[in-house]
Amino acid sequence: MKTALILVNLGSPDSPETRDVRVYLNEFLMDERVIDIPKFWRTLLVKGIISPFRAPKSAAKYRRIWTKEGAPLIAITENLTKLVAAKSGIPAYYCMRYANPTPSAVLEQIAKEHPDLDAVIMVPLYPHYAMSSYETAVEHVKAAFNAGKYSFQLLTVPPFYNHPSYLRALAESIRPFLSEPYDHILFTYHGVPVRHILKSDITGCHCMKVDNCCEVPSPAHQFCYRHQVKVTTDRVAELLNIPKDKYSFSFQSRLGSDKWLQPYTAERLKNLPKEGVKKLVVVSPAFVADCLETIEELDDEGKEIFESNGGEHFTRIPCLNVNELWVDTVVQLAEETMRSVFVEK
Repeated sequence: MKTALILVNLGSPDSPETRDVRVYLNEFLMDERVIDIPKFWRTLLVKGIISPFRAPKSAAKYRRIWTKEGAPLIAITENLTKLVAAKSGIPAYYCMRYANPTPSAVLEQIAKEHPDLDAVIMVPLYPHYAMSSYETAVEHVKAAFNAGKYSFQLLTVPPFYNHPSYLRALAESIRPFLSEPYDHILFTYHGVPVRHILKSDITGCHCMKVDNCCEVPSPAHQFCYRHQVKVTTDRVAELLNIPKDKYSFSFQSRLGSDKWLQPYTAERLKNLPKEGVKKLVVVSPAFVADCLETIEELDDEGKEIFESNGGEHFTRIPCLNVNELWVDTVVQLAEETMRSVFVEK
């Protein structure tokens, strides 16, 4: 069985210059699974309002986090890919949902370098299902695959928010930071609009409509982002023996004025000191590679919010990045997906 892997992440601008950031924002925000309104209004909003005003500000932020290797998310994903290839012995590549490298270019490269492949296993680097992250990445790669008419199969790793290997890697990355006294640990996840949760509810009558909907069993949970982040949070807390009153979860990176999942991370950071939390530990499980949302939004902006409202000690745990247990997890997820398809046949 001859296979190759393709790791898929969000993406970053080609450079921190305003023009490249504008191109990136346009591609990102014009995605109908991100801003799900009619194309005419989406174009007017993104290209006429958001991008012209947001691009210069975002460019300044990207310049602050840019490294000699480029955008942190790209560099980390590239290094992870190399480590996964070395660990598994399987050729591994990476592509991005937005900007470069594109799925089309990488699939062409794979086909050229490995003409006798049986399958390519896609590993979306998103632990949780959301239409604006996991779903759009998967569908984008599938579209490129179908357009190329390749001879090999394309297999997809499902969301792994509750996979024991991922939970263990996450828990062990957190454990060293809990050796010192702390008052609270905040699990912060990228937010999504409430309407995305409702749209993804395959039952049409469960999410946000049933009391304690995230706890009441339902087929809707297969596609429910809020349920899945709650499961990740609770399982990791159990592995680390964190008391229920010492942890919580919240949602960051809200865009626009629509109602998004709450509580908002910025509000939690503002209010936690008033609740007696002086020493705070923050972790962001939905981001498997450090990026603008962790380095800039949490390390800088989040820390300032917390400390300016009475907090004394803010510790943000790095993302899994190239953690050895995370490398093992990616390899295991790919191998399990391959076995589930070919063993059944």
